[in-house]
Amino acid sequence: MNPVVSVIIPAYNTEKYIGKAIESVLQQTLDNLEIIVVDDASTDATLALAKSFSDPRVKVLTNPENLGAAAARNRAIRAATGKWIALLDSDDWYAPYRLEKLLAVANSQPVDMVADDIYHINDGEEFPWSTLFRESGEKFDEIMQIEPVFFVESDLPGVGGLTLGLTKPIIKREFLLKHRIEYLNNIRLGQDFWFYLSCLANGARFYIIPQAYYFYRSRPGALTKKTKIERLNQFVTANLCFSEQPVAKKNPQLLDALSKRITKLEKIRSYFIVVDAIKQGEFLNVLLLMRNNPYFFLHFINQLPRILSRRWNYFLAKLVH
Repeated sequence: MNPVVSVIIPAYNTEKYIGKAIESVLQQTLDNLEIIVVDDASTDATLALAKSFSDPRVKVLTNPENLGAAAARNRAIRAATGKWIALLDSDDWYAPYRLEKLLAVANSQPVDMVADDIYHINDGEEFPWSTLFRESGEKFDEIMQIEPVFFVESDLPGVGGLTLGLTKPIIKREFLLKHRIEYLNNIRLGQDFWFYLSCLANGARFYIIPQAYYFYRSRPGALTKKTKIERLNQFVTANLCFSEQPVAKKNPQLLDALSKRITKLEKIRSYFIVVDAIKQGEFLNVLLLMRNNPYFFLHFINQLPRILSRRWNYFLAKLVH
């Protein structure tokens, strides 16, 4: 029998974390699954640790050279045999009942993608300090279907919102094969966002649930730790690239949402130009940058409650634990 779920794990130099990621899948209450680890030419012990698991459900593929997470994920998806594809980064992990909970939703109604909330936990700490949905400021306590335009409008880096591009849904493999959907190899940041949007643009029925079963580890050196300017530049480039795809051009509302997103991203970039100068201690240049980027003040005022809320939540979590 083919497995119900294929869990794909791209891995590159995560010897400190890969064992926990794999163990969290092997300990699922659902046991009819396979794990496909793609080592992306790691230079540490990541590959050896992945191969050390004797469980036949663990399959390890190796890339002869570093091709990036997108290519690694595409290779894993092509090798998968499960009905559902589940995503897991090699430095994160699942709660033991995660897959069972998501499949219960998937089997209760016609869906192509199901995602849960995500716990935020800092590297080296034992307890999460918050969740993705809690930090978004959005409140919902029932299953919600996600439409493509809402997905785009609610995911703006540095602003808040649901940022559903950070979730890790299970996705029906048959849907990916039917529409020939793969990760875009030329995008290094926000890969999941564009992958999910490709699914939505092709008609995927995407549902999210308010419970959190995925643990997202924030650590130094991760891709998401790149400077905000670098991230925003890549988001704008990727936004323009996706807008040129035939599946986007067929949807005028989606194109309009993408166009508005670019405008907002460029405004947000002007804010982080000033923030980066402050962080670098370029105080003589800060006033000039503020004058040239007046949007800085508006964005700062709008985001101040969110910034204070995040710090307060982190403080409370540390206090409790």
